[in-house]
Amino acid sequence: MMEACLVTTTTNDAAEAGRLSEELVRQGLAACVQRITVESQYVWEGRIEQQPEFLLCIKTSRERHDEVEAYLRRAHSYAVPEILCFSAAGGSADYLAWIRDNSQGRRVEG
Repeated sequence: MMEACLVTTTTNDAAEAGRLSEELVRQGLAACVQRITVESQYVWEGRIEQQPEFLLCIKTSRERHDEVEAYLRRAHSYAVPEILCFSAAGGSADYLAWIRDNSQGRRVEG
């Protein structure tokens, strides 16, 4: 049985958020990517930083996690991009099937 997961990352650039989202879906690595505007506060190089960012919620299968992570490491502008994976404990069978069907690594056009 396919295990669904949610992978998250952030970026402070709207164009990059759009490019990452589109390519993950186009490459069949994710069934859906939601872009949410957030305000992030964090420590970077010993200082507290605060800035608006775009949180990407990447809906994929656990089997695709390594490929999603590899893509983000290659394509992301951050030196240390957020890449977190949360396994889905459950969900609607129809929705989980949709994630499975649309994160098989098949390239999508359009």
